[in-house]
Amino acid sequence: MSSMERPVKTLARYMYYIAGAALVLMMVITCVDIILRLSVTLYARYGWEILSPFQPLPGTYELVCFLGSTAAAFAMAHTLVESGHVAVSVLVRLFSEKTQAVFQIVTSSMAFIFFGLLSWQSVLYAQKLKKWGEVSMTLELPYYPFVYGMALSAAAVCLVLLVTVINEGRKVGGK
Repeated sequence: MSSMERPVKTLARYMYYIAGAALVLMMVITCVDIILRLSVTLYARYGWEILSPFQPLPGTYELVCFLGSTAAAFAMAHTLVESGHVAVSVLVRLFSEKTQAVFQIVTSSMAFIFFGLLSWQSVLYAQKLKKWGEVSMTLELPYYPFVYGMALSAAAVCLVLLVTVINEGRKVGGK
């Protein structure tokens, strides 16, 4: 394991924990909102006074959307570390290990460029959102922290890809 590989895997793992927490929070918010909506329906239909103070959570849809984007973005790096993504390697498996490593270097380099651009443009977009004061409609939560989170996630994916290129380069170089 290279000196750069361990901290990158640790970063990816912590980001994965954040993604998991966002997913659990999405589930809790959705369940609580459903129960509160049911209580409103039961109060309206049967007049049960004990349910009168309960109201659905305002902004549930916004929160679930923000948390969903966080869960998806923060899980990317760990998914890449664990090779959990869909890969079509039927043809590539027929080649020698060195040729496979070259293919991996080329695809990882192209992905590195893509995610590097994604991270950079996300930072620029988040800065614009912050400057413009863009907020969600119901809760008026600012958008820019979530876009910064996506930029961080894309940067973490770049680090994982860089480690992959280095490791595959060692295979090609014979070390």
